Amino acid sequence: MGRHGTIAGRKEAQDRKRAASFTKFVRLITVAARNGADPEYNVALKHAIEKAKAINMPNDNIMRAVKKGSGADGSTSYEALSYEGYGPGGVAIIVEGLTDNKNRTASSVKTAFDRNGGNLGVSGCVSYMFERKGVIEIEKTDKTSEDEIMDIALEAGMEDMQTYDDSFYITTATDSFDSVSSALRNAGYELLESDIEFVPSIEVETLSEGDSEKLRKLIDILENDDDVQKVHHNYAGEL
Repeated sequence: MGRHGTIAGRKEAQDRKRAASFTKFVRLITVAARNGADPEYNVALKHAIEKAKAINMPNDNIMRAVKKGSGADGSTSYEALSYEGYGPGGVAIIVEGLTDNKNRTASSVKTAFDRNGGNLGVSGCVSYMFERKGVIEIEKTDKTSEDEIMDIALEAGMEDMQTYDDSFYITTATDSFDSVSSALRNAGYELLESDIEFVPSIEVETLSEGDSEKLRKLIDILENDDDVQKVHHNYAGEL
């Protein structure tokens, strides 16, 4: 099982959502900083800061979020939660969130599913179709070497690498993710994607045009919700 969509398509989607991402990454950093304010000793915080910097979040915003999460001020705390359900065409969806109001978030997520051809289910109803893995993606260019990337990643502990027309897609066990991503960065490679994800082990290969459009709308609504951090699905096509 591999990535969803082309690099160009995903870059366009990321650019559209870049402004809204500031709020999400502030929350992610805040929660990660609960376990320590030094990213050298807090891997989750290190990853959160890296992702925030990738969307050009100002350092002042990052430092305020770290301070907030580490308890240096007495402000709002966030709770991690997740929802599972089915989208149009039977596509499995997992929604991960960080919220200071569970009722608000639950209502928003349920409404999004109900109004866009989906059904919100109970915990465990679709998660059996996914595996928790580290995911790393590197864009394929004239300067990238497939053999070198594979050698570096294998030595650092990767599980698998798939080669696409425009990228290399690497998966790792969760406990090897940091060593693999660090090894590739230290070798000078820019990582387009670098995160712990729910990777589908069972995929929906095709959807009707109508279901594809409904699924795209549902995912867009969920991803634009400030309380939602990530939306995972098992549709193999591009949205």
